[in-house]
Amino acid sequence: MDQLFTVPEAARLLHTSVRFVRRLIAERRIEFVKVGRHVRIRESALIDLSSRAPSRP
Repeated sequence: MDQLFTVPEAARLLHTSVRFVRRLIAERRIEFVKVGRHVRIRESALIDLSSRAPSRP
């Protein structure tokens, strides 16, 4: 079973802002899970997102 990360934790792992992660969630560009009213992101979703992202030159 995948580990679940909070939005700030996911932002830290992706080296981006919390605002950007929230935008990904709002646009349904990243898979997420709602635990009550809290949003959690699976580790596999972060890996998928990072593998789809274009690499920096």
